[in-house]
Amino acid sequence: MNDSTTIRQSVRDEYAGRARQLLHGKGSSCCGSDTLAPDAIPVASEMPADIKNTSLGCGTPLEIAQIQPGETVLDLGSGGGLDCFYAARLVGANGRVIGVDMTPEMLALAQQNAAKVGARNVEFRQGELENLPVQDASVDVIISNCVINLSPDKDRVFPEAFRVLKPGGRVAFSDMVARVQMPGFLRENAQAWAACVCGAISEKDYLTKMRAAGFVDVQNVSGGALGLEPVYSAKIVARKIQ
Repeated sequence: MNDSTTIRQSVRDEYAGRARQLLHGKGSSCCGSDTLAPDAIPVASEMPADIKNTSLGCGTPLEIAQIQPGETVLDLGSGGGLDCFYAARLVGANGRVIGVDMTPEMLALAQQNAAKVGARNVEFRQGELENLPVQDASVDVIISNCVINLSPDKDRVFPEAFRVLKPGGRVAFSDMVARVQMPGFLRENAQAWAACVCGAISEKDYLTKMRAAGFVDVQNVSGGALGLEPVYSAKIVARKIQ
């Protein structure tokens, strides 16, 4: 199997390329056709079309995050920043949004987009999900959109998320999970990993790892999987005990 360094570099290279494409007005969702419905959150219709087109997600965690005014939100793998900008409008002027991404090109795209939409309560930080540049117990809500599956070390991702979440805080993840165990030849393929395929683990394993990290009330609220695809999009929520 590819080691963590090789996988991480492959993912970084893939998304650096996508960021360069998006800077030139090209790109599309990498993981599926599940997109944000126009009335899913009240601010969706206000976002410029060119910013919406920078999404690389598999749905949106914002439909299930129940973000409130004044909260601090952390986006794991924030990419071009679309979910951060939505969240920023939901938390309002007294709230705050932090986007973390490991790819410099994506951070540059996010900063460019932030200037376009005038997002003053959003900041972007370079970092990895396994080692977040965020203080302990400092955020109310953590969201992530089709990114955790890309990590080669999910057993470190979930404890890191738990660490930075305030007691009583919650998480809302939209992510790809696997219906069946990925065959060895796919797990050896770094390009397939970067395409949100062979890094996906089963829904059962995903929820188990979250519980092991300390989360409670962990569940998939997307209503189950349909079809025969080897991977599918799930919406997962959990919370940290007060």
